[in-house]
Amino acid sequence: MTITPRAMGVAVDRFDGAAKVRGEARYAYEQPVDRPLYLYPLTAAVATGRIADIDCGAASAEPGVVAVLTYRNATRTAAIEDGELRILQSDEVAFRGQFIGGVVAETSEIARHAVSLVRVDYEERPHDVELREGRGDLRVPREVQPIFPMDTAEGDVDAALASAPVRVDQTYTTAWNNHNPIEPHTTIATWTGDRFTFYLSTQGVNGIQAAVAALFELGPDRVRVISPYVGGAFGSKARPHADVVLAALAARLVPDRPVKFALTRQQMFSQVGYRPPTVQRVRLGADAGGRLVALAHESIEPTSKLQEFAEHSTRATPTMYAAPNRRTRQRLAALDVPTPTIMRAPGEASGMFALESAMDEMAIACGLDPIEFRIRNDAQRHPHFGLPFSSRNLVACLREGARRFGWDGRDPTPGIRRTAGWLVGTGVAAATYPVLRLPGSMATIRVGPDERYTVLIAAADIGTGTWTALSQVAADALGVRVEQIDLRIGDTAYPKASNEGGSSGITSWGSAICEAADRLRDELARHGGAVPADGLEVTAAMPENPHISRYAMHAFGAQFAEVRVHAEIGEVRVRRQLGVFAVGRVVNPKTARSQLLGGMTMGLSMALHEQSVFDPRFAQVVTQDLATYHIASNADVGAVEVHWIDEDDPYVNPMGTKGVGEIGIVGAAAAIANAVHHATGVRVRDLPITLDKLLPAA
Repeated sequence: MTITPRAMGVAVDRFDGAAKVRGEARYAYEQPVDRPLYLYPLTAAVATGRIADIDCGAASAEPGVVAVLTYRNATRTAAIEDGELRILQSDEVAFRGQFIGGVVAETSEIARHAVSLVRVDYEERPHDVELREGRGDLRVPREVQPIFPMDTAEGDVDAALASAPVRVDQTYTTAWNNHNPIEPHTTIATWTGDRFTFYLSTQGVNGIQAAVAALFELGPDRVRVISPYVGGAFGSKARPHADVVLAALAARLVPDRPVKFALTRQQMFSQVGYRPPTVQRVRLGADAGGRLVALAHESIEPTSKLQEFAEHSTRATPTMYAAPNRRTRQRLAALDVPTPTIMRAPGEASGMFALESAMDEMAIACGLDPIEFRIRNDAQRHPHFGLPFSSRNLVACLREGARRFGWDGRDPTPGIRRTAGWLVGTGVAAATYPVLRLPGSMATIRVGPDERYTVLIAAADIGTGTWTALSQVAADALGVRVEQIDLRIGDTAYPKASNEGGSSGITSWGSAICEAADRLRDELARHGGAVPADGLEVTAAMPENPHISRYAMHAFGAQFAEVRVHAEIGEVRVRRQLGVFAVGRVVNPKTARSQLLGGMTMGLSMALHEQSVFDPRFAQVVTQDLATYHIASNADVGAVEVHWIDEDDPYVNPMGTKGVGEIGIVGAAAAIANAVHHATGVRVRDLPITLDKLLPAA
């Protein structure tokens, strides 16, 4: 076997790029299937209550209608814990827009029309959708992982705050943000004999397989899920939602005929989760020298009554800054709303807006430069767990970012820089994201006498470049050219893989591939270094990381922004953004830069535009399209620079990677808000930053 230069770290063009540009890459809904039928959902028109009567006669009589699906004829599913998936099992309605039925027809147009012919009578109940701090039913969320404790406390925070010479005590809010990937959620479901086949847009084929198998009480081998290409996800496709279940229930009614189901853009606003709004109180106390003596961060947010989800906005706070007295607290309000879900950097994106805004306010109160204040309070060990960091280059990111951005000489006085009628300001914020690994991944490697290597793993490429980066990991682990790798992903027929989520993909899947490569080398050695005529094959699971209990593992970064605010009308423009990150070893500089740049752009969108307007009278989001739910477009984005610190961390995984998918959004909104304050003197603590919040100072 020829050893070649290492494949990781090389800016390789995306292997799937040409196919996508030419339209040759088939997404879930585009898969060729014979004699497909089309599903359109029937959704609840009340916020909570029960169905008193449902009349499907007119819909059933419509030419081209094959089946009308309701709770009366749906397959009985298992009583699983996830209430979001237990649709069409009773006459109960849990939120406005919930699936209560559907029509299966020969065309999508017939199905959609027939749904309008179904008559539903309801017994409506009063709904509860108010998120407020004084609720008596706020509860502590369930702990997801020990490294993310819901509540933390060290020292006497209240006493330290009361005696601190400098204090900040403010409340920050973030908006309801909805998922809008380019490709809506799509499914093709077929029930043949005693098994399902799905073509699906998902972040994890094995997660869908397990959920469907449990719901329909099937062996996993009777559920196959195929998802070679995904047109964006950002967390909305990280777990199964009710659309998958509705397609499966419909397929059970029409055996042997594929059922195609694509959510409309409007349905995306109620069916696939969202980043929940948050109300966060941050209290900081510092001594006369600008060192934190106390830090308290509390957050409340909504969840649904069907299934708990916690945004966990205080999650990053125990990692960030040294203070002898610290407390974080997380609370949920269970409301009559759809279930929230993961959205890029869940917890960190919203929580670091509050924390890093408060840090900016405290730096000003202490008379310190915002960068110097953060460096002065940098933590040498994990403040909560007391572990050393496997690597922590936050200070290096801040200093390098300041150098590249031109921070030196910045006048801290707000509202004094003007250019042609625009107020100009600059801001900074820190970023962090944990190094996560999800259990369960396995990989198979096959090699033939031609020295081509087939790597099989049921991983997902949600548009991040996994097809390319994972091939580079495999080539690097095997010591061969990347052109010798044939990667196969996105199918439950391949060895099991964890979901793409939490920036854990390369860490989890790559570790399994590296383990398989080591075993293949051992097998080759037993064959004298030569590949047998019939080839070799090995399968290996992701090994345990012995360093997890010894080190705290996190990526860090620094976000910088320059904004211009129109002095008369308050319009905000982000002229430039600059990010410097410490994310371990970078597998592919091209795809990594795209991920970080995309995260920073999404942070700009979070800061200035994105807000789902919720009408409490009807308990629904009323901004249900991309005309009223604003997302940053190309015209909104100025110059964006992405850089990273060379970082050698041998403890995180065999590749030395930390993940780049999410840290790019963390801190971006805070940097922009801090820049807006520097430009105008107005502190906006409620996202998004709209001109009405700035007009009093204009």
